[in-house]
Amino acid sequence: MNISPSAPTPSRTPGTVLVIGACGQLGLELTAALRQRYAPEQVIAADVRPPRDPEALAGGPFELLDVLDKDRLEVLVQQYRPTQVYHLAALLSATAEKDPMFAWKLNMDGLLNVLNLAVQYQVPQVYWPSSIAVFGPDTPREHTPQLTVMNPNTVYGISKLAGEQWCEWYHRHHGLDVRSLRYPGLIGYKSLPGGGTTDYAVDIYHKAVAGEDFECFLKPDTYLPMMYMPDALKATLDLMHAPAEHIRVRTSYNLGAMSFSPREIAAAIQQEMPDFRVSYAPDGRQAIADSWPASIDDSAARADWGWVPEYNLKKMTQDMLVHLREPVAV
Repeated sequence: MNISPSAPTPSRTPGTVLVIGACGQLGLELTAALRQRYAPEQVIAADVRPPRDPEALAGGPFELLDVLDKDRLEVLVQQYRPTQVYHLAALLSATAEKDPMFAWKLNMDGLLNVLNLAVQYQVPQVYWPSSIAVFGPDTPREHTPQLTVMNPNTVYGISKLAGEQWCEWYHRHHGLDVRSLRYPGLIGYKSLPGGGTTDYAVDIYHKAVAGEDFECFLKPDTYLPMMYMPDALKATLDLMHAPAEHIRVRTSYNLGAMSFSPREIAAAIQQEMPDFRVSYAPDGRQAIADSWPASIDDSAARADWGWVPEYNLKKMTQDMLVHLREPVAV
């Protein structure tokens, strides 16, 4: 599978790229995509602990980093002098609700540490992911606009909305080229669910391939925006390599690909695996899902830097099952 985007030629070739939170679902795959785009030794992976699989990030440098430790972060910025920083470390939606004060501290103080050091050391570009969690129960659920009512009712969403405003503020007051995407639920085969409300759409494939029944924590007709990981990687790299004059949104861009319900993803899997069975037992995550959009208007991203997704539900399902059935290398 080719994850190299058809991005414009960047205005500068990065000296080094620092990926913070490199062991997470997005971090592992983004690090690999960056190491494919550039020389592997240029891409520095960093996280608070090593990856579970020692080979996952073995293709280039790895550094231990707690992003709340500003002194340690400063040492790495001084050492590597990155021209791009991808700051991905965060506590996700469902997990954040269990420890809201720590979630706020990690999600906010970590971002501010990165932004302040980027200004201090003149880092040319910073990437920070936002989420559909910035929207809330009063936001239009269908084709949620780029600019709309935003009153998130989760700690994760509150921190992401605040983070978007900080990113825009640092661009306006310091000229920092910080860019962001509001990811929908991300689905990939290379890592396990990480505590997000949309993670049922990752777990369901693992259960299907393992020959197990799946109990979904959302109602069968709960529609949420979703995206296959190759599209998320393509969008991220396309955004980061677009000319600065094309980036007109400095909070965060809406990003869409597909929307489906648990019933629909189950049916897509059953097309390939007819014996797969799904039951439903909604829990506290249902309220979170009900406050989020059902579909996204990403026309600003399409107009400004040419965003177009490649995967729909059927194509994603076929690709997920193929890869999850592959034998594990030993």
